[in-house]
Amino acid sequence: MTNFLFMMMIFSLVSCNTSLKDSQKIIDKAIEVAGGEKYLHSTIEFDFRDRHYIAQRKGGKYSYERILKDSVNTMHDFLTNDGFRREINNVLVDVADSMKVKYTSSVNSVIYFALLPYGLNDAAVSKKFMGETFVDSVEYYVIQISFAQEGGGEDHEDVFMYWINKKDFTIGYMAYSYEETDGLGLRFRKAYNPRNVNGILFLDYINLKPKDKTEITALEDLYKKGELQELSKIELVNIQVK
Repeated sequence: MTNFLFMMMIFSLVSCNTSLKDSQKIIDKAIEVAGGEKYLHSTIEFDFRDRHYIAQRKGGKYSYERILKDSVNTMHDFLTNDGFRREINNVLVDVADSMKVKYTSSVNSVIYFALLPYGLNDAAVSKKFMGETFVDSVEYYVIQISFAQEGGGEDHEDVFMYWINKKDFTIGYMAYSYEETDGLGLRFRKAYNPRNVNGILFLDYINLKPKDKTEITALEDLYKKGELQELSKIELVNIQVK
């Protein structure tokens, strides 16, 4: 009986707000449900597209690693508070500054998406409540995320939208816009395969895009109409949390 009452209390805390309309509180709850403080004191490892990633955090200090092996060499990238470096077969190699920016963005991007919603409370993040909606018969809060130029990284002009489940505060869908050479690129992702690994929630995504040029705010309706085309699946495997 005690366990039953405890679970009912937790469910009540998560679902008691039928309409928050406060982007900060919604994101706070989403991060808490997905792992909360666990993100700040864990070593997380996973494989994504033939590369191994390691993310470590100790409070404000972080270390991200990407490891790629072939039949001859092991390339090991490190990204920390001190910057980027690369080793090949355990030997430090010189990397041009222009390439450091590219590799930093690449490593950051994979870690960022893998650990969502952690990161949505970074100092450079600006949040905007966009309303409530039903998608696939589930009700969601919609939050728009943008970034300040200072501290927002190379891609600070990107805009994201997150559909946060009103009952359990998990991410159901996300969308983002980014600059391309010929204009604005757009992606819409549907979350699936949720699993909890040692206290942290991980999601995979179906990655979709519009057939024609449009706006990020139109992607939900295009998804409902079946007018988005699937590009790929974003799948994390061999996840470990220590």
